[in-house]
Amino acid sequence: MTLRRHGVSEGILFTDLYQLTMAQAYFRAGAHMKNARFDYFFRKNPDYGMHQSGYSIFAGLESFLEWAETARLNRTEVEFLKRLKTTTGRALFTPDFIRWFSKHGAFDGVRISAVPEGRVVHPNVPIAIVEGPLAQAQLIETALLNKLNYQTLVATRASRIREAAQGRMMIEFGLRRAQGTGGNEGTRAALIGGADFSSNVGASCELGFPPKGTHAHSLVQAFMALGYGELGAFRMYADVYPDDCLLLVDTINTLESGVPNAIKVFEELKRKGHRPIGIRLDSGDLAYLSIHAHKMLSAAGFPDVSIVLSNQLDEIVISQILLRISEEASVFGVDPDAVARRLTFGVGARLLTSEGCSALDGVYKLSAIEQEKDWRPSIKLSESPAKTLNPGRKKVWRLYDRRQKAVGDLIALEDEHPENETRLVMRHPLRVDVFRRLNRSELSEVEPLLTRVYGNGKRLRQTPPIAEIRRIRDYDLARLDLGVKRLINPHIYHVSLSEALWELKQSLIEAEKGSPAKGPKVHRLRKLKRKKSKK
Repeated sequence: MTLRRHGVSEGILFTDLYQLTMAQAYFRAGAHMKNARFDYFFRKNPDYGMHQSGYSIFAGLESFLEWAETARLNRTEVEFLKRLKTTTGRALFTPDFIRWFSKHGAFDGVRISAVPEGRVVHPNVPIAIVEGPLAQAQLIETALLNKLNYQTLVATRASRIREAAQGRMMIEFGLRRAQGTGGNEGTRAALIGGADFSSNVGASCELGFPPKGTHAHSLVQAFMALGYGELGAFRMYADVYPDDCLLLVDTINTLESGVPNAIKVFEELKRKGHRPIGIRLDSGDLAYLSIHAHKMLSAAGFPDVSIVLSNQLDEIVISQILLRISEEASVFGVDPDAVARRLTFGVGARLLTSEGCSALDGVYKLSAIEQEKDWRPSIKLSESPAKTLNPGRKKVWRLYDRRQKAVGDLIALEDEHPENETRLVMRHPLRVDVFRRLNRSELSEVEPLLTRVYGNGKRLRQTPPIAEIRRIRDYDLARLDLGVKRLINPHIYHVSLSEALWELKQSLIEAEKGSPAKGPKVHRLRKLKRKKSKK
């Protein structure tokens, strides 16, 4: 048997078993309909080993919201849940829970706020917040993490590759190396993060992009085996695609055979009134070959056709290729800028698989739960201080200095209004002795980042086109300091807690570390803030 597209494996049971067992535990305790609040955030930017990202690009939200709108429990899924057994042979899920799940398993009661796709985001900042009945909000976790983690990971890599390519055209070629049909979501994320086009025909169709690509070595090999030779193979391809002729020139010998044969075909096309697109280099010293291919093409009267580079490209490889061209082209009597201008980059496996960093460290954590018409903040302690959660119902703000550059994100309690404060205290999330004071006059803008995107079982706005998401990306990247965008050893972007949130966090930590004999201490946000206001 195989998994069916849009079948049970992609519906409401696109989840981990423990989400269902926890939901039943909440149901048995009568807590399943209590309002709860969960934060989605990631703990660190992608780290590729030899180089690290200083920021991330948020993606995957629309894919997740589409899932949430359509995920419903059907008869097949109900019968499957009824058949599941415990280790002692009893039914894993009781009939009354299954009846409740059948009636209330959809996400009509959930409200979601999130950062818009395409925005620059940073570690430990809540970028999606889910609020609603505890069992429903719990059941949403796995799908949310799956959709947001992967697409954010790929969009971030695509953005870095685009930065390394210095805005030159970049085409995503990675479907053949991707993990199953997840490659479609990877293509979407790549187009958001930095790719101009993709070779993925189906995803390009659904997203409104023309697919881009050329032929493989097998075309040249096939015609060579049939007796046509490399030149004959090129002529056959050019005859079929006279206005879209882009030839892969490294099957035999790039400079002694491939490029000269491509030039012959281009001259034939030119005489017939057609304009060739270019050549592709897929092996060897790509910087050296680009310089000499440029020189040969220019001498033959083709100074503007593209040179597409592929073969295990990523941001570091691309930056090294461009650096070598800038340093070496003049040695061969070639203008390095002229070579670089005609380059296009075809990026495959290292983008869609995010080679070097296979997963984003995104998590979904309970931050508050409603009890007796009051919200109680929740905290999780850890032996690693970095994993101690920021509790309570929160909002996120981005601060911009007078240069219009983002200088930090501020996580604050929900009813705080830092945009109206004359002075802000920015607390380090972990270190008690590190904080910063900012006068409002030092800032040009204090921007709220989260917006309501889902409620009553549906999206609250139309899905934005990729072009709009790209504009958001470009705007945010332009307002990010160059040091944060550096490919290697980037500057650390500051994420801080407000004074009130920091005090709440410290009080919860102290209470949870106190004597067990004293019993649990109940914290209510209102009482904490009333106490603070009296000081």
